This record gives sequence, C-alpha cells and structure tokens, in this order.
Amino acid sequence: MNKDLYKGKAIVFLADGMADEPIAELNGKTPLEAVETPWMDKIAERGASGTFLSLPDGFPTSSDAANMSVLGYSLAQFYPGRGPIEAVAQGVELGENDIAWRCNLVNVKDGILKDYSSGHISNEVSAPLMQALQERFGSDKVTFYPGVSYRNLLVLHGKEFSANIDYFKPDSSQDEPVSELGLKALDDSPEAAYTVQFLTDLMRESVEFLSNHPLNQGREVPANMIWPWSPGKKPHFVSFSEKYSGKTGAVISAVDVIFGIAECAGMKVVRVPGATGFIDTDYEGKAQAALEALKDHDLVYVHLEAIDECSHLGDLKLKMQAISEFENRVVAPVMKALEGCGVTFAVLPDHPVPLHLRKHTRTPVPVAICGDHIQPDQVCHYSEKNAPQGALGFMKGEEFLRKVLNLS
Repeated sequence: MNKDLYKGKAIVFLADGMADEPIAELNGKTPLEAVETPWMDKIAERGASGTFLSLPDGFPTSSDAANMSVLGYSLAQFYPGRGPIEAVAQGVELGENDIAWRCNLVNVKDGILKDYSSGHISNEVSAPLMQALQERFGSDKVTFYPGVSYRNLLVLHGKEFSANIDYFKPDSSQDEPVSELGLKALDDSPEAAYTVQFLTDLMRESVEFLSNHPLNQGREVPANMIWPWSPGKKPHFVSFSEKYSGKTGAVISAVDVIFGIAECAGMKVVRVPGATGFIDTDYEGKAQAALEALKDHDLVYVHLEAIDECSHLGDLKLKMQAISEFENRVVAPVMKALEGCGVTFAVLPDHPVPLHLRKHTRTPVPVAICGDHIQPDQVCHYSEKNAPQGALGFMKGEEFLRKVLNLS
C-alpha cells in the first residue's frame, strides 16, 4: 500500500441515530456504552472528543437536516425539504413549478398510524405498489416515483400548488391517530389551501386502493396508505469543494436522502450493490468502497442507516447488534487497513433516537476525531457521557468538518 496516497485525507463514520439515553435494562448505560466498541474508542483515545449540534431549532428533526449540518451546510441558507433532495438522488428533474414530497408507504390500523415503513417493505413489493399508484392516480398534476423500500416520492406539477405546508413526520408519529396528523397550510394563500385539500383527498383515496391491492393481501403489515411529507422545490447548494478550499468528497450510503445531499453538494456518490438501509446491509462492501474512494478523494463519508431504523423500531437488541456490526465490519477493517497512513478518522451520529421515544431529538451528538493535527485530550472512550468532557467542546455549523479537514 502506498501510504503517501492517503496522508492528510479523512474518513467520517456516520452512525445514523446511534446516540441514545441511559436505559435501566442496561444498568443505566446507553446502547453505545453497552456495546464493545474498541475501534471507536481508539478514535477518542488517540484524538479529542466533543459534541455537535446537528438539529438546530426551527428546522425538522430529520436526517436530511442533520446530515446537511454535519457536512457544514447552513439549513437557513440551503435546506430545501426532504422531497427535493431525494428527487435529485433519483435523477428526477424538477421544473420551476414542481414540488417534490417524500412519500412513505405506511401502515394504518383502526385509524392509528402503526408503522412508518410498512414492516420495512421490500423493494419487490413497494416498487409495483408505487407503479400501481401512478397508474391509478397519476396525471399531469401528480407523479409517483418508487425509491428504496418505504422511501418513495410524489411530485406535484403546477402553479396552483404550494410547498408552504406543515406536516407530521411519519417516523415521529407512530401510534398516533391519523385524524390528528393532517397537513396544514402555513399561509392564507389559495395555493396552500388547495394543496392541503388535494393531498388529503389523495391520501384518503389511497387507503381503499392499497388495501385491496393483491400485493397487500396476506401481508402482516400491509402498506395501506401513502404519507406525503417534507415538500420543496429544486435545491441549489454551493459545492463541497468550493466550501472547503478545493477538497473533494465521496459519500457511501444506501438511501436516497444521503445520496441526494451528496449530489447537491457535488460530491461523488458511491452505491454499494448490497447496501439495503437496514440490518442486513453489506457492511463489508461499504468498508471496501470507503478504502477505494479514499484513493481519489480528500474525505469519505461512510453513512450507515441501520442503527436509525432499529431505533425507530424501539428494538434494543437489534440496535445494539447494528452498532456492533458497524464497529466490527466497517470501522475496524477500515481503520486497520489504513493504520499508519496519516488518515484522520471521525465518528458521530447525525442525531439521537432514544429507544423509549422511537424518534429523533435535538440533543447535540457525541463526536470523536483523531489525526495528526488533533491534539489528544483525556477522553479514552467514545460515548454520549464522555464526549462532552472533551477538548473539542461544543461545535456547530462548519466547525466539525473544518476540524476533520484541518482547515482554519
């Protein structure tokens, strides 16, 4: 291995939703503290720790906002909504009067939103369902696009529609009555009122259509309703290289929201064929992809969705398994392969997902960074409790990534 090829470069291990709160079942430890993570601990031991504010007040508590923050993109300046970010990832070209919405396939039972993912519906079922929705409801005003699993798109076309609509994030609204989770206009415009009525009618009509669809028959958690949320128009970002003194970046993930952010930022998108966005993802494929991408880029951003999904399920055992898999099958092999190459390593979640809540919170996330330019502090173990004691302190905006990239 040509060690000089990697010197001064950086890898960010982004464990989506990993941060949590103390759990009685774990004797007051968090899942991260309860899992053996010697390689994440090495980052803390060899470097410095701190916290980072990824979800500032005034913006959604969603992964698009959080990952944009981690990459140093001002939400006030650049945040477009989840829908348009995922549209970019799917190659859906948005026109001037198009509004893209993330469109979950959800499960509703007895008027209650029971599952934001319809039992983590497979692509083999979700894609034909989205195609069926397009055939039944698609028109010159609305188009449905299949994504990954439950994560799909709906695009409204026309000046009569508005993106200024308040919504409920489905993974934050499980076990709540659908009647209390309706869309609401954020202004008094006729466009906003029309959009709310149009989509409310469409959601209602989707229930009967999806419930009767052959692909939903016999499914334990049928996808029996569409859930449009987080709308917006075509996004415009400043490029990653322009922001960070010509540095280049690559992003490895399984989900459109992260790919979309990368595309908007002009970063290289690396798609691993076996990456699923859940516990069965191809961890080894991601690790190998990270090593390859680092040859040609200054920063590689390795995103793992599985921990977040396990957290939304409220499944402690599965969350701990996902953390362990990330540690042993991604972080460890990458760090071992690059030992002595002068690479900077960083680890953090994009946001917490406390298991008892099953939804995101705005609590600043624990961070650890090690590299030749990072002065080590006294923190030796990476965790929610230890990180705030570190020398990096409390970071926000571009501070985290600038430290990683050794930019003043």
